[in-house]
Amino acid sequence: MTRTVLESKTKTVVIGFDEPFCVIGERINPTGRKKLAAELEQGDFSTVEKDALEQVACGATVLDINSGAVFSNKMAEDPRYADNNFVEPSLMRDLINCVQGVIDVPLCIDSSVPAALEAGLEAAEGRPLLNSVTGEEERLELVLPLVKKYNVPVVAISNDDTGISEDPDVRFAVAKKIVERAADFGIPAHDIVVDPLVMPVGAMASAGRQVFTLVNRLRDELGVNTTCGASNISFGLPNRHGINGAYLPMAIGAGMTSAIMNPVRNQEMEAIRAANLLMNHDPNGMEWIRLSKTLDAMKEGGISFAEASAAAATSSAGGRRGGRRRRA
Repeated sequence: MTRTVLESKTKTVVIGFDEPFCVIGERINPTGRKKLAAELEQGDFSTVEKDALEQVACGATVLDINSGAVFSNKMAEDPRYADNNFVEPSLMRDLINCVQGVIDVPLCIDSSVPAALEAGLEAAEGRPLLNSVTGEEERLELVLPLVKKYNVPVVAISNDDTGISEDPDVRFAVAKKIVERAADFGIPAHDIVVDPLVMPVGAMASAGRQVFTLVNRLRDELGVNTTCGASNISFGLPNRHGINGAYLPMAIGAGMTSAIMNPVRNQEMEAIRAANLLMNHDPNGMEWIRLSKTLDAMKEGGISFAEASAAAATSSAGGRRGGRRRRA
């Protein structure tokens, strides 16, 4: 059975077909968050710390760290700041050091800049997930050697030099190509987590069914774990959380094993916890019971899901523990 092992300094998270759905918190990402980017430009990491703590309290077991910031003021003073290859490596290192200072869960190192990926790999404790490689030839040649060198798993995104295909068979073929090329580097299929690329259902009515079919094929034919940007399915539509909350259990039923998403949204987390229970991935229903108590506290106290989750985490003794394994 396919098991993708991620580690922090002291915790182990396993992504797998018989494991609870892995929630990868997406909020530490300055792309599209002007306030966060402005704070980072000033060396202020207070929002990053807050986001890290809240996401873990709400149920994220892995945190995605994205360094794609635009430093507009510094750019005006120094043209080097217009180049992400200059900005992202040092920012990635700072973000990871900051996050590891306040939480201890495995990380997902997220950048389009290879130097930033390597900076993140050097800074991260344990065994992080690398995000990402595509089927583009240049990207394969740059990223797969890093995956092999640091012995880490990698997200494989199903697009190549021709772009993103609307044909699910083409996206499957790209995923297969990446798995085969990774094998040439000695990287096993269990260290490949495929993102089949979720299309917005508002733009493509068959997008949901495409993903479910693709996930089944990726599991049965390639034996790989899967992930996605969960909110992509509802892009451009009203009441997005309702759509996301319906989509996630259906994707889990089809075999999807993780998602990069916002865990601070209680509607989506409730759907995931229910799916874990129904898939028999929640021993004795303990996580469902814990979530139900948090939701009750949220309603009774008139507080947010993040606040109720943080209070529950503070009062809870213990939690998941795992040992750290050395990289090969």
